[in-house]
Amino acid sequence: MTEMATVTAPRRTAHPTPDSHDFPTRHYDLVKEFVIALAVMALLTTVLAAIFSSPDEKAITMKDWAEADPADVVATATGELAGTTTSATYGAPYNHASDGQKVLGIPLQKWGGVRIPVNSQDLVLQPLSDAVVAPVVSQALAQWRSASPSQQTAWATAYADALAKAPNGDPTQVAKGDYGPVPVLSLSLLALAKSGSLEGSLTASGNFYGGDQTRSVLLLSDGAYLEDQAVAQHLGGDQWGMMNETGNYPGQPWMWLYTFWYQVKPFSTSPNADAQVWALMMVLTLGLLLLPFIPGLRSIPRWVPVHRLIWRDYYRTHPRE
Repeated sequence: MTEMATVTAPRRTAHPTPDSHDFPTRHYDLVKEFVIALAVMALLTTVLAAIFSSPDEKAITMKDWAEADPADVVATATGELAGTTTSATYGAPYNHASDGQKVLGIPLQKWGGVRIPVNSQDLVLQPLSDAVVAPVVSQALAQWRSASPSQQTAWATAYADALAKAPNGDPTQVAKGDYGPVPVLSLSLLALAKSGSLEGSLTASGNFYGGDQTRSVLLLSDGAYLEDQAVAQHLGGDQWGMMNETGNYPGQPWMWLYTFWYQVKPFSTSPNADAQVWALMMVLTLGLLLLPFIPGLRSIPRWVPVHRLIWRDYYRTHPRE
């Protein structure tokens, strides 16, 4: 008879589940750490915002402008009628008055075309025409429209020169002369601005909701008051500072690179600075996008291995990578 041998598998010994109390522990107060971190970050944010934030200034209205600098409103209205303001001579996209700024001889503004037609005279005449005005203002509007363009320019230019010679540009101290209806039109626009009606008339632009700020911003920027406010906040073209809008903290730090180029030559002295800085930023942006494909530049991480210093623990265990 053949005997069958029975083979018994070795019995596995189960490892006991370790007790969590056997491991070393240390006290950690999560709530305390959270409160400390929150307090530190709040304090740091407040300090940095107070030092580097953009000014929290309210938007300037036509009424504010008229009350703060009435002489500037009158001078600006006269310049609009004479066609000598910045918007009147800007070129595209507002008018065909100039070729605009260029890059390498390419007139970018002219190529863009007039997409937002603005007649500088309408910034004065249209609000006065739409408002309920005195008969003398209606007569002044009729006299202006019946005159030839050359006569209109002569009137407005003569009055602008007289305002420049008057003490502090005060319209009440302008010397007598042949100014046609220009004084009545300019002073009437000032009265309309002080009443608060000019803002709505300029922003309506045929829209029910009246949300187009183009013409009101152009009129305001044609005067000296807006620029004076910008310079006071260190936001002039030759000053170090730029912001998209006020009231948002801590400002717009990503704009520093645009601002930087305006402080160095040739941009700081170029009449085409806006277009040139835009072109330079497009080139830099394109270079950043194509960095992995540009020979030499893409090898900089191998020549300057800063990443190995940052990830030194990893490269210590993977020295060949």
